[in-house]
Amino acid sequence: MATELETLIHLQGFDTRIAALDAEAARLPRQIEALQAALADAQKSLETLKARVEATRKDLRGRERDLDDVGVKRSKSESRLYEVKTNDEYSAVLREIEEIKRTKAKIEEDILNLMEGQERLAADMQEAEGRLRAREEQSRKDEGVVREKLAVVQKELEGVRAERATLARELPTGLLSSYERTLKARGGLAIAGASSPAFICGGCRVTIRPQAIQELRAATQLMLCESCGRYLYWQEQTDAARA
Repeated sequence: MATELETLIHLQGFDTRIAALDAEAARLPRQIEALQAALADAQKSLETLKARVEATRKDLRGRERDLDDVGVKRSKSESRLYEVKTNDEYSAVLREIEEIKRTKAKIEEDILNLMEGQERLAADMQEAEGRLRAREEQSRKDEGVVREKLAVVQKELEGVRAERATLARELPTGLLSSYERTLKARGGLAIAGASSPAFICGGCRVTIRPQAIQELRAATQLMLCESCGRYLYWQEQTDAARA
């Protein structure tokens, strides 16, 4: 019976280690995904900036065409000054020319603002490209480190699982099945220690009956916690633990 109990304790050690490695093996790919997502966001930001630069260029070309059109309209209006025959017609053409001048001034202001905006965006884009290159380099390094860690974890996990399988074969089939059911039902902890002076189950923290404590110390048979159903073993405290 002592041999089976020791095997269960060792098996729990393997299962605890496997659970930790499984968690790490699941976490590391998410870390890689986070690095790739951050890089994708940086690339998207740069693409958005490029789109704004192109939109500004397009607007600038459009306003430059508008300026050319206004120049043509002004020339035509000024030519009409020599064709009108009445003072009213002459005054109307002058008003038309003044309106064209105001439109021209507004277009020129828009062009100036667009040119200034284009310069700012060009500087922002240059900075963004530099940041992206730096982030790409750092992301490659970070991802490489994480992938190396993942490879180590997966290799260790493979080895621990193989050792666990070898150890599990030492237990009777019924006992192994019972242990594994408890392991699944109790959050990965199927066997728990108990010690003085608390005399509680190390899994559920419920007090163990005095009679059960005596039986547990004797270790003549496998015992289950009456509260949580975990296998129990007596854990002698060291002087350091008592202190």
